[in-house]
Amino acid sequence: MRVGLFGGSFDPAHEGHAHVAQTALRRLRLDRVIWLVSPQNPLKRGRPPASLAERMAGARAVATGPSMVVSDIEARIGSVFTVDTLRTLKARRPGVHFVWIMGSDSLANFHRWQGWKRIFREVPVAVVARPQALTASRFAPAAKRFAKARQPERMAPLLATMPPPAWIFLHGRLSYASSTALRAKRAGEVPG
Repeated sequence: MRVGLFGGSFDPAHEGHAHVAQTALRRLRLDRVIWLVSPQNPLKRGRPPASLAERMAGARAVATGPSMVVSDIEARIGSVFTVDTLRTLKARRPGVHFVWIMGSDSLANFHRWQGWKRIFREVPVAVVARPQALTASRFAPAAKRFAKARQPERMAPLLATMPPPAWIFLHGRLSYASSTALRAKRAGEVPG
């Protein structure tokens, strides 16, 4: 089985998230994508997120189709960091080929994640183009550090079975939806 893991706060979940998940599902030929709704993103301090239940419901509303699964496993296993979640899932399901999925906006800041180098060594990584960070992601520390592990886009269907580190950047149609903009609109603010 080939499973994509798509983590985030999803505060709120939106069409851009669905676009990333669907792009990865289709282009990587995955059996399913699991949306890992984070109990609390350690990099997002200040404004408390919506409740986990609200964010789970929002993710379920946009993660449509039988191949999309929304999960609160990080809350259930007490995991704060992605690297720990990956280790736990790999130990529980040793026969599954996992792929970490993220938008290019996440790649731009990936070097700030706890254990980011280890994540690249744990599972293959798929980065889906997002308009807010196309340039920044190209020059991101993670992209530079693992430049030799980057695979050509035509190899996307094989990524799940490649030994890590291996990663790919998937280009295509862009979605301009943004959680920051949606929160600002909901609060009547102008995003900064």
